[in-house]
Amino acid sequence: MIKVLKPGFYSTIQDFGRFDFQDFGVPYSGVMDKKAAALANALLGNNEDEAVLEMTMTGAILQFNNQTQIVISGADMSAKLNDDHIKLDKIVNVKPNDVLSFGKLNMGFRSYLAVLGGFKAETVMRSKSMYQNITKQFMLLKNDELAILESLPISETQYASIRFDNSYMNCNAIEVFKGPEFDSLTKKQQDDLFLKSFTISKDNNRMAYQLEEVLENNLKPIITSAVLPGTVQLTPSGKLIILMRDCQTTGGYPRVLQLKESALNILAQKFTGKTISFKLNSKY
Repeated sequence: MIKVLKPGFYSTIQDFGRFDFQDFGVPYSGVMDKKAAALANALLGNNEDEAVLEMTMTGAILQFNNQTQIVISGADMSAKLNDDHIKLDKIVNVKPNDVLSFGKLNMGFRSYLAVLGGFKAETVMRSKSMYQNITKQFMLLKNDELAILESLPISETQYASIRFDNSYMNCNAIEVFKGPEFDSLTKKQQDDLFLKSFTISKDNNRMAYQLEEVLENNLKPIITSAVLPGTVQLTPSGKLIILMRDCQTTGGYPRVLQLKESALNILAQKFTGKTISFKLNSKY
């Protein structure tokens, strides 16, 4: 068991999400950065889609009541176990009463904590991903208790860590495909999409990232149609909205671009004020 002493800014249990329920209006949800979460699980020998703790901007403070092993991947939030700094992407042995805490955000925006065997959270529609009105709670709260497996005592300290290429978190190029309504844009609108840089606005969360800059827009709204994480919508005002993991399943704004899956991982590690540019996939 893990006790939540402080939950951090926005911390949730997530796996790879809910599938096959979009016909009922249920979002996919799941970890925002699959690359980081999968790595943390892989190092522990878990399935890559095992439930992890996703922490946004600031980390939680957690007290362990179990012997276990953990890995932290993704954003660098200056993790410490008791008074000792711990590295990212490294198996760390944890004993009963140990306290895991986080400090300054040095890189990225979302950090992932994996535990041996994964978090044993509520499963709804074949997923443990927290989402409002689907699971009993949609974010961690102070004094929550998180169930985990208890591992056997570890006799030797492990010093090995993996060298993981986390340069994608500093990448500004967002690779995309043409969306269903892309060809309805004028040549100038299409060019502007790939020549301009766009700034992430303060309106960004697990549902969507809005961009600051305005694109000239004369397109009419479309009949409500399917959308998914990574869909880039063009609003009547000319602003672009990039849908993220908790997005709705349908929308009425033109879908001008679609992010490549790996681009979602990049965007998940960006926050307000960061700039991005769209890069059309080379197959086009």
